[in-house]
Formats: sequence, C-alpha cells, structure tokens
Amino acid sequence: MSIQLGPATLDQPVILAPMSGITDQPFRRLVRGFGVDVVVSEMIASAEQVRGSRLSNERTRWSPDEGLRVVQLAGCQAEPMALAARLNQDQGADVIDINMGCPVKKVVGGAAGSALMRDEDHALRLIDAVVGAVDLPVTLKMRTGWDLDQRNAPSLAARAARAGVKMITVHGRTRCQFYDGQADWDFIGKVTEAVNIPLIANGDVTCPEDAAAMLARSGAAGVMIGRGAFGRPWFPAQVRHFLATGEHLPDPDLAVQRETVVDHY
Repeated sequence: MSIQLGPATLDQPVILAPMSGITDQPFRRLVRGFGVDVVVSEMIASAEQVRGSRLSNERTRWSPDEGLRVVQLAGCQAEPMALAARLNQDQGADVIDINMGCPVKKVVGGAAGSALMRDEDHALRLIDAVVGAVDLPVTLKMRTGWDLDQRNAPSLAARAARAGVKMITVHGRTRCQFYDGQADWDFIGKVTEAVNIPLIANGDVTCPEDAAAMLARSGAAGVMIGRGAFGRPWFPAQVRHFLATGEHLPDPDLAVQRETVVDHY
C-alpha cells in the first residue's frame, strides 16, 4: 500500500519510532543513511518548546539528509500543542505527530502520552487543536488502550481519522503493560478495520520475519521499529529490503560496524 505523507510517497513504509534519549539527530542520520523511509524525532514536550527550552530546541535540529521531517509532540493542553505545532511548521517540519502512546510515569502523571487514551473527548480536543493549527499532515501514535479492560484504540482511531489525522501508528500493548509480554498484532488489526486511513503497526519486530508476520496479522500498511534498532541502526533497512524482495540483507561487515560506532560517537 502506497502512502502519501506530506511531500513523500512511501511504497513499503518502514519507520524508525520516536524514542526519547535514542532518536536524536546523530542516531536518526545513521538509520536514514542505511536506507529507511522515515525517521521521527524524539518526543518533544509542547509546553517546553513554546517556552523555548534548550532541550526542546536541540530535539528539533535536523540535517538535510534526514529526509521527511516528522516532529512528535506531547502535551495535555490544546493551546500549547497548537502553538508548538505551528512553531515547528514555521521551522520547516513536514509532518506533526501527536504522542498518545508514551507509558512513562512522568509523562502519564502529567496527563499526557497514553494517559490521554483514558479521556477520548479530551484527546480529540488536542487533535482538533493541532489539525487546525497547521497546514501539514498530522499523524497520531497510540497504544491499544490504558489497560486490558480499556482497549479503546479502535474507537479513538476512528474519531481521530474523522478529525483529520492522516495516519495512525499503534503499539500493540496497553499502557499498563509497558513493554512486558507480547505485542498484540491481531488487536492492531481491529484498529486497521476501524479506520480508512493508513495504519502503521509497532511492537516486537526483532527480525525481518517478525515484520512480515505483523503486517499479515494486522493488515497494516507499514511497520514502525523501535527497540529492534538498538545497537543496530542498519536493522530497519534490512526489514525494508526483506519486505520488498523476500531476501535477507546481511549485517554490515565489522569494518563498517566500527565506522558506524565511531560516526555515532
């Protein structure tokens, strides 16, 4: 399935997930250099960016060779989310992604991240504010729900699509699962069925065959890879190659791996 996202056409989307403390500019450039469709910024606190914090400014630095500029924003209030989205648009962002999936206590305790899935009406107010603030595509990343008794991702995804969100990514765990157990790729399929926009599946892709199985079970249009890229920035490119050809790309030889480590350092 081909996806049009801003100025880019993605034929077999493999996306590097936003990960705080990981997907900074140096790491994004490494992954992009091996060959992947999209890399996403670290999560940026909207209120902090509006206040002009140094850390937020660092997280919005991009290199020309990174391709599509996808900036992920987190927050719990509509006005700072809208202001931060507009600020990033003015700074050259191509896509604004809204974080409703982060399970970390500090974020959830501030009623942001996956805590927003507990109040769909409030979540929609944030989505409406961001969509209305920019002329860019707005995407959304979420979990399957807050806990196993409240897996409302299909409902929230459908409402987000009607509000103008152009693409949705679902991590196949609830917030209360954090990263325990197995990502539920079959449940992601229920979210795919609930929307008429592209859906990206995320969670537990550690080898190329995992990506193919996740796509088959979820019906998703693409794959997002997070922890699978730890220590191997070439892995998303290997997944992309396997999905396109059915063939395995070997790991880079040790000389290239050494150069990669030095470059990252």
